[in-house]
Amino acid sequence: MPDKIQKSDQQWREQLDTEQYRITRKSGTEPPFSGHYYRHKESGNYHCICCDTPLFSSSSKYDSGSGWPSYWQPVSAQALVEIKDTSHGMERIEVRCARCDAHLGHVFPDGPPPTGLRYCINSLALNFVPATGNDE
Repeated sequence: MPDKIQKSDQQWREQLDTEQYRITRKSGTEPPFSGHYYRHKESGNYHCICCDTPLFSSSSKYDSGSGWPSYWQPVSAQALVEIKDTSHGMERIEVRCARCDAHLGHVFPDGPPPTGLRYCINSLALNFVPATGNDE
């Protein structure tokens, strides 16, 4: 993993649009079924919108019915950081980009095999990079 990225709040505001900033830097969420990548089916990788780090592969994406893009695993164990989240009167596990600390969404223990995990991710936290040739 490349070096950790640290920017000022002003630098993030200049780089991201208002909704991307609200979600990734202020731990917001987009409405269910509204995200661009919810029904997205192309082959490739989903990168962090803030730092372009690859986070998820289309090969681990599935339709969870939750209203957000869902994946059963990240591209690597080092791509994400998990943080206990007790906001909104419940206990969840928040997932952030390990490189820039962008809020991505949450992970739940109700996903499909082989991991049994559901990474429920905001589309606005992602940028899709199509596969080229034989890579994914």
